[in-house]
Amino acid sequence: MPQVPDQVRPAAEPAGQPTPNLDFERGELARYQLVGGMDEVGRGALAGPVCVGVVCVSQVTAKPPAGLRDSKQLRPPRREALVPSIADWADCYALGWAGPREIDLHGIVGALRLAGHRALAALPSLPPRLILDGAHDWLTLAPDLFTGDGVPWPSSVLTLVKADQVCASVAAASVLAKVARDQLMVELDGAYPAYHFASNKGYGTLPHRQAITDLGLSPTHRASWALLKHQNP
Repeated sequence: MPQVPDQVRPAAEPAGQPTPNLDFERGELARYQLVGGMDEVGRGALAGPVCVGVVCVSQVTAKPPAGLRDSKQLRPPRREALVPSIADWADCYALGWAGPREIDLHGIVGALRLAGHRALAALPSLPPRLILDGAHDWLTLAPDLFTGDGVPWPSSVLTLVKADQVCASVAAASVLAKVARDQLMVELDGAYPAYHFASNKGYGTLPHRQAITDLGLSPTHRASWALLKHQNP
């Protein structure tokens, strides 16, 4: 059975944005040989998949790449430029995906869990400790829920509020997931140009919502989200 996850809150930061580093991970690495940082992208979008990134570090992992921040604090060119540096720096990393039909079938939390387990399955070795951004553990399996893709379960999950601003592993995971999902949404724009996915990345901007009203849903929209006026929530 998975352990009950821990939850901690970082100390208040001084004015200005914090710089993610490995201080928090080093504390966990005193007990674990490998620590993974995990973050998700696309939870609140109206279209497209969710993507979960995981980046693992160890005691021998070097200083994080210069300029690494939470993906939301970086402009797209800077995020994209960081991807090769993160790939070279991390002990290992992976991405997991869950598509819009899986979101419709399992709900957003179930889809995030599925994507997270797929990311773990893609790693060469499972980290015995995972740092999950936020206050809610959406990764740990409840006894009555599906088991993802049969991934062996890591020993413990720790939720950390604003981990993407504190932990370099989580910030790096957020950058990898954001860049990969944005690139996919640009590709989907070619198939469904009327919805402006290249600019809105599937989120609910006014032009996107107007296109849904005018044209209905594309195959990549989350049909269960009551996006059309005649649908019941």
